[in-house]
Amino acid sequence: CKSNNVIGLIKGTKQPDEYIVYTAHWDHIGIGKVVEGDSIYNGALDNASGVAALLAIAEKFSRSKTKPDRSVVFLFVTAEEQGLLGSEYYVENPPFPLKKTVCNLNLDGVNPAGAMNDLTVIGHGHSEIDEIAEAAAKTQGRYIQPDQEPEKGSFFRSDQFNFVRKGVPALYAEGGYDHKEKGKAYAKSFKDDFVAQRYHAPSDEYDAETWNYEGMMQDANLYLMIGNRLANSKEWPKWKASSEFNRSNP
Repeated sequence: CKSNNVIGLIKGTKQPDEYIVYTAHWDHIGIGKVVEGDSIYNGALDNASGVAALLAIAEKFSRSKTKPDRSVVFLFVTAEEQGLLGSEYYVENPPFPLKKTVCNLNLDGVNPAGAMNDLTVIGHGHSEIDEIAEAAAKTQGRYIQPDQEPEKGSFFRSDQFNFVRKGVPALYAEGGYDHKEKGKAYAKSFKDDFVAQRYHAPSDEYDAETWNYEGMMQDANLYLMIGNRLANSKEWPKWKASSEFNRSNP
């Protein structure tokens, strides 16, 4: 079986050999085990939502009258569900040097529950990208917090991990634990229901009755802010001394 990564590039005007790399995985499981008469694993939330958000971010960059100082890469990777294979291929055969890659900004399922007070960072504590994310979150009236369910190992199960293990600081974050209007209990119930009923199941389909685009737009705008900041500066987020990846500081 053969599949492909898809890459878009906006070339920087001042430091074109330095790169901000956005990622979202376009694949899902495909045709699988029949569940209640349905064998098509659509992956609407995981990760068509992330792909849609990244396409919107790419459109915003491309339509801007002012092009970024650094180059911005929009990488849609394949075979994430099969073991992060698309992002692994990219980092092992990088078309843009990893030593010149400022950071990876990864989207893996964008919050459909509505606007949140929190920004939950998967893999919090490894690099200065946390502080950059926190500054962006504050402009939205949000607070930052680490992964609330680290036992699930999500940091090691999404595409940013392949960048991290090669020494590229990365962000994988979303709101999802503290709903702006309905609070933490509602946010937990929404998330728990998705995991129990739809995660990696044919029922991961677009649901007009429950999906709220405000949370998706909130996270997409946050990622756009972070990308714009890093694409138009000379900042290089560094690894923290406590991180096992700090050997790769530029």
